Amino acid sequence: MLISGRKALVFGAARSGVSSARFLAERGATVAIYDKKTISEWSKEAIELKEKFGVGLISEEIPSWLLDQIDLAVISPGVPLSLIPIRYLDRKGAEIIGEVELAARFLKGQIVGITGTNGKTTTTTLIGEILKDAGFKTLVGGNIGRPLIDLVVEAEEETITVAELSSFQLESIRHLHPKIAICLNVTPNHLDRYSSFSDYAAAKHRIFMNQERDDLAILSADNEITLSWSKNLKPRVSLFSVRRELEEGYFLKGEKLIERQEGKEIELIERSKIGIRGLHNIENALAALAAGRFLNADLNSMRQTLGKFSGVEHRIEFVAEIKGVRYFNDSKATSVDAAAKAIDAFADEKGKLIVIMGGRGKKAPYTPLREALSRQASAVIAIGEDAETIQSDLTGAVQVIRCSNLQEAVSTAAQKAKSGDIVLLAPACSSFDMFSDFEERGRVFKQIVGRLKAGSALGVN
Repeated sequence: MLISGRKALVFGAARSGVSSARFLAERGATVAIYDKKTISEWSKEAIELKEKFGVGLISEEIPSWLLDQIDLAVISPGVPLSLIPIRYLDRKGAEIIGEVELAARFLKGQIVGITGTNGKTTTTTLIGEILKDAGFKTLVGGNIGRPLIDLVVEAEEETITVAELSSFQLESIRHLHPKIAICLNVTPNHLDRYSSFSDYAAAKHRIFMNQERDDLAILSADNEITLSWSKNLKPRVSLFSVRRELEEGYFLKGEKLIERQEGKEIELIERSKIGIRGLHNIENALAALAAGRFLNADLNSMRQTLGKFSGVEHRIEFVAEIKGVRYFNDSKATSVDAAAKAIDAFADEKGKLIVIMGGRGKKAPYTPLREALSRQASAVIAIGEDAETIQSDLTGAVQVIRCSNLQEAVSTAAQKAKSGDIVLLAPACSSFDMFSDFEERGRVFKQIVGRLKAGSALGVN
């Protein structure tokens, strides 16, 4: 792909947009970056693009004369392709790609791509650790950590790049070709952006669009959508399941994780020796093992990695124990299905959960949580823009308490909880009504719990 001499417009001045603008400017393109926020609200790194790299900064509205000059548009994940200026550029023949697609055209080595409604971050991080520990030159990025475009300068022909890929990122790919493509599950999510669940699922399916016969697709046999895809893909397919034994693939058999290929079984690891809790994390481990085995990673090394891997920040992360009450941070549970998996991770703690939920909803109902909450929770504390809907959907299954913010929610939970209980932040919503992202929400939760613990140590109630 030739960049020098092109006139490029980058949509979105957050992390991936800044990286894309810098990448293009360093390679000889004339670049402008646009964000609907006023420039005073942009990050320092975004504002510095003008002085350091000669990038034009545009906010609020894009001048029509500029659009007429653009021949390349790079779209950040949070920017919908339906935006009117993007549609205009597409009609006039400009090339429209996302940051991930831009990176894919320059990234050396092989790509392991991971998508799915839930579990992407944990599985991406776990595969990265497995491959590093097994001696592979490995980079990790995409929808977590570093934008994929930032990894281009480090990647070599022998590098394996492990990339978390969201549906938003997959919408705009053209040539991205993962050697291994994983879809962990597809459940209703982001219905505030997509016109239907089918459109959302179709965006996920794009991860397989450029794979060849000698590549690998890893799919859940327990998810109706991903199982249906397994029959019509071009690459080799490996299925995984925690619900049943498979004729071929990776599955949980009793308390052991098993690989079965051509009628032969290999015991991969005992469930009790995996360092992360919850049945959903067994799914993640099976997918990671399938990827590692395809790449010929040493099995003993993989077992050691699975044993020491304690998960990722903001994903069922233990925060503190205060007066016998344990506090867990699952701010990454930004969908109803993710919250369900977090609640189910405490299936042996019947009636002991107090769950803090709420934020900006994604137009998915909360009613699927009723059964699990009635069995495992004594209360739900609802906050944020969707608190009223949460209360409406869950009342009758569990006590629902409304609070105005996260501080009040934690204080209320602490007052209600007794020794042996668990306070779990599992919002089932995005964070954008109160926080910049789920990471900030999780950090604030941990800070509040930290202050609560410090006050308790001083005897302050």
